[in-house]
Order: sequence, then structure tokens, then C-alpha cells
Amino acid sequence: MQQFHSAKAYGPMIISGGQTGADQAALDAAIALGLPHGGWLPKGRKTEAGPLPQHYNLKEMPSNRYRDRTEQNVLVADATLICSFGPLTGGSALTEAFAIRHDRPFLHINFACTDQQQAAQLVERWLATFTCRILNVAGSRASSEPRIYPAVFALLTTIRWSRQ
Repeated sequence: MQQFHSAKAYGPMIISGGQTGADQAALDAAIALGLPHGGWLPKGRKTEAGPLPQHYNLKEMPSNRYRDRTEQNVLVADATLICSFGPLTGGSALTEAFAIRHDRPFLHINFACTDQQQAAQLVERWLATFTCRILNVAGSRASSEPRIYPAVFALLTTIRWSRQ
């Protein structure tokens, strides 16, 4: 599989699986911040809302299975940030399981317990403990948690990205 490379002078490349909700919020935040973005998504650019628009720089997997792109994004990233309102379920729980299986750093931000400022500080402190050139961002779909897109977008645009 092709690897992604971050060419930006500050902050990591943000990748995700392109799904509605947390994934697309991460991509939109990267674009807004001028950070490189990418990731892997299922064949056909599959999301729950139909094909992901082409302006997102994601690469298609040969498979149309969500779990395959989830694992690939965990593998190509230096670390994974998982965001939710409440306990991890579905694909978010699978993302955590892949991070554990492949011994990759991950952080779960539960917005039900953590406000935006605290979340930003937690992520900044966590990222300061290792070199992260590629950050995978995952979390709830928009259909299961309508609050996730604005929460993830606000979090990522609030973080003070360090030069790595």
C-alpha cells in the first residue's frame, strides 16, 4: 500500500477514513488550517451519505469494507485520536482495537466528560510526548451522533499545533 507523507512545516498530516461526522470534520479542519490531509477509504469512496467528494485527498482501498480502511489508517498513522460523546462503539471501538493490536498510540476524547478547552490541552500534551507526522482522526458518524462534527472541528482548530 502507498504511504502518505506530510510536507507541511508545522503540525501533522491529518488522515481519516472519510466517513460523515468525526472523519469529515478532521479533514475539513486540516483544510481550514492549511495542514495536509489524506487517508484511506473504501472502494467507491463509500460513506453513509454516498461517495466522498473528490476535493478530499483520500485514496481508495481495493476493498469496500469499512474495517479494511480503518485498519489501514491506524497502520499508516503515527497515532490515532478517537472522538466520541460517551463510550466507544462500532467503528470507533474497532479503531481502538486496531490501535491496541498494532501497538500504536491512541487517545480517546469523550466530549461527554471533557470540554473543548480541556480536550485541546489533553491532545496537545499527548502529542508532545512523541513525534507525530501523521495523525489519524476517527470517531462517531454523523447519523449516530450529530454533535460530533462541530466538536471535532472545534477541537482540531483550537489545538496549538507544534512544529515537528
